[in-house]
Amino acid sequence: MNRFVIQEHHATHLHWDFRLEKDGVLKSWAVPKGPSKDTGVKRLAIEVTDHELGYIDFQGAIPKGQYGAGTVKIWDSGTYKLEAESPKRIVFELNGKKLKGRYSLVHLKDKQWLLIKL
Repeated sequence: MNRFVIQEHHATHLHWDFRLEKDGVLKSWAVPKGPSKDTGVKRLAIEVTDHELGYIDFQGAIPKGQYGAGTVKIWDSGTYKLEAESPKRIVFELNGKKLKGRYSLVHLKDKQWLLIKL
């Protein structure tokens, strides 16, 4: 099972970083309103650059002047099971402390995706 983490990120604008461990990196999306626990709720998720695996446990301050400057704390973490993947859609089951169940990331355009609780 691969791991996931959701980091609450107090940067220029508060958002949540959703990260899935895959192919030796953390595939990452910024979710402005945070993930939902409610079925059918769609949340915008902006794809950002992959992060190193070591970042999965990171909490703390990112110094001013660096990319993502601000404070980061782990909001949820756990494992996930990949169910389906295509360029347009990723379906997975999360087993975290807060989030559990099936979710999907649906590609809209460019870096824009929707994170949906199924």
